[in-house]
Amino acid sequence: MMPRVTLTPDLSFSRLIYGMWRLADDKDTSPAHVEAKINTCLEQGITTFDQADIYGDYGAEAVLGAALGANPALRDRIEVVTKCDIVAPCGRYADAPVKYYDTSRAHIFKSVDLSLQAMQIDHVDLLLIHRPDPLMDHAETGKALDDVIASGKVRAVGVSNFRPWDWQLLQSGMSSKLVTNQMEVSLSEITPFTNGDVAFHQHHRQPIMAWSPLGGGSLMTGNGQLAQHLDKIATEQGVDRAAVAVAFLLRHPAHILPVMGTNNLDRIASISDALRVELDRPTWFSLYEAALGHEVA
Repeated sequence: MMPRVTLTPDLSFSRLIYGMWRLADDKDTSPAHVEAKINTCLEQGITTFDQADIYGDYGAEAVLGAALGANPALRDRIEVVTKCDIVAPCGRYADAPVKYYDTSRAHIFKSVDLSLQAMQIDHVDLLLIHRPDPLMDHAETGKALDDVIASGKVRAVGVSNFRPWDWQLLQSGMSSKLVTNQMEVSLSEITPFTNGDVAFHQHHRQPIMAWSPLGGGSLMTGNGQLAQHLDKIATEQGVDRAAVAVAFLLRHPAHILPVMGTNNLDRIASISDALRVELDRPTWFSLYEAALGHEVA
């Protein structure tokens, strides 16, 4: 059975999350094919789907929306995550003179409305501020996030790629609670285990969402010491490297939720293999040391 992680008293996510950042890149973006991906996830108990307004040059949300529009009953079976604040010169912002971040109240509300319209839904379950904004007015942004929750368009809010001080600054301008931070963490990017990011959220009992848990695919193609360790464990437990790499994150007590993205239906069907992998402490450390490139002190 797929474990679930509680973010608020009335909102929980599947421990494994399906990431849709490549959804618009698939050669088949038909509603039927997208629904097949969703159903393949649901068969494993994966109910949480991760989007962002910028994915697919601001087109991925509409690809999901076409599937939800064709079969509205799917919406009641899933949790939808999306993000805002990146303005890049493509898609709807093709005229932008430069890539920048916008955490203003007007932009947040506009982004939410456009996301709801694109996905053909009336609310998102979780809205994340995608990147820390050096020009963020934490009082304005915080109040906007409180108000977008009060509007009923968003059930909960969090952040992505924030450091602890960014989190604390934004939280200080809010009455509602930030519920998660989506960050890059994997065997290819283990810095968050030592720089205080994971410890900060573990201390405050805030689940972490992990993007790129396979290192952008590098963990599947490498052939060094880490790859040898992954292959050894994978062979022993009858899974592939991906399952072991994800299990490495699941083993940590910080309640990390890996966000897995692939357009291949067979690979989607094997995402939950990670739950079958058992890593004792020495085996976990063998992977950690291989990722470090040296023995722990």
